[in-house]
Amino acid sequence: MHVYGDDSERPRRYEPQRMADVVAGLMARRGYGRLQAAAVADEAWGEALGEKLARHTRPGAVKRGVLEVLVRNSAVMQELTFQKKKLIKKLLQLLPNEKIKDIKFRVGSVD
Repeated sequence: MHVYGDDSERPRRYEPQRMADVVAGLMARRGYGRLQAAAVADEAWGEALGEKLARHTRPGAVKRGVLEVLVRNSAVMQELTFQKKKLIKKLLQLLPNEKIKDIKFRVGSVD
């Protein structure tokens, strides 16, 4: 059995980490990064679509390049379907890291 005289002789079990890395890891584990990304995506969606139509929609997640969007009713869905190509182009400018290839609209609760 070996008794260590001071802390400098004790073998380390881990290396010190930068505080920024620790905080970033904690935020990722707690899901705060997703919340922030969702807020940015909501803001970009509102800018791309315009306030009048945006209040009748709720953007969801991007899965495999497809943005899922809930819409209040079929009339809004029809209007957005007509604007889909323009919306994708604008979203790619606002959110280049998302790599959105398509938008899928679905009628549902947006409140």
